[in-house]
Amino acid sequence: MQQPNGLPDEIDLSRPSAARVYDYFLGGAHNFEIDRKLAEQIAAMTPNLPATMRAGREFLRRAVRALLDAGVDQFLDIGSGIPTVGNVHEVAQAANPKARVVYVDIDPVAVAHSRELLAGNDLTGVIHADLRDPERILAEARRLGLLDFDRPLGILLAGVVHFVPDADRPGDILATLRAAAAPGSHLVISHSTFEDQPQEMLDAQRLSARTATEISLRSRAEITGFFGDWTLLEPGVVHMELWRPDSPSEVAADAQRFGAFGGVARNDRPAG
Repeated sequence: MQQPNGLPDEIDLSRPSAARVYDYFLGGAHNFEIDRKLAEQIAAMTPNLPATMRAGREFLRRAVRALLDAGVDQFLDIGSGIPTVGNVHEVAQAANPKARVVYVDIDPVAVAHSRELLAGNDLTGVIHADLRDPERILAEARRLGLLDFDRPLGILLAGVVHFVPDADRPGDILATLRAAAAPGSHLVISHSTFEDQPQEMLDAQRLSARTATEISLRSRAEITGFFGDWTLLEPGVVHMELWRPDSPSEVAADAQRFGAFGGVARNDRPAG
């Protein structure tokens, strides 16, 4: 298959990409026909899925603002996806022009477009890496020189840990990332769940097996475990719409319809 102009040769356009499907649902332009076909199949089964994607983005925006209010000014966004409106650097640098952001993604399309978008922004960087290799992510982030791991850091894992199967030991991956973070650091996670979900939602989630990154649905208790011994911020691990909404009127009566939990925790371990 001939590559569109500007795309790296290693990008596989014969198989849909989770990052590009997500981009499509958010109204982005960095997706292809094969991604749109899968997205439309999923949307036919779950008409509220585009709203679910937007709810995930809104949860991330609120969480980043909460971290900024807590004094965090540097962010490691793993599984960042393809640049769309409301990226972490846009939210963070609007509040603090000196905020630094390092994006990490496994998808070469996401990485290529991120680098294009961020060209000229010296306070951002992009790493092509897999969450399942946290040591590499940490090493490359240090080499970039943008993040100071001796200071509080915001580690963002929005809608990505559910792509790591149990066989790859996601708990150990999260423990490695937490161990590298200084006191005062925060961890943000949103994760798909099977709890409170109708069968059609579960069936749609299983279509993810057709991408290179199949989704593993987990319980609230399992997701809570990924925060380890860090202190959960109120209101804890809840359906995404319920995590510190901007206004109570924005929360629907059926907030569980989005099929994902979100939470934020702080590293209160003493230094040393």
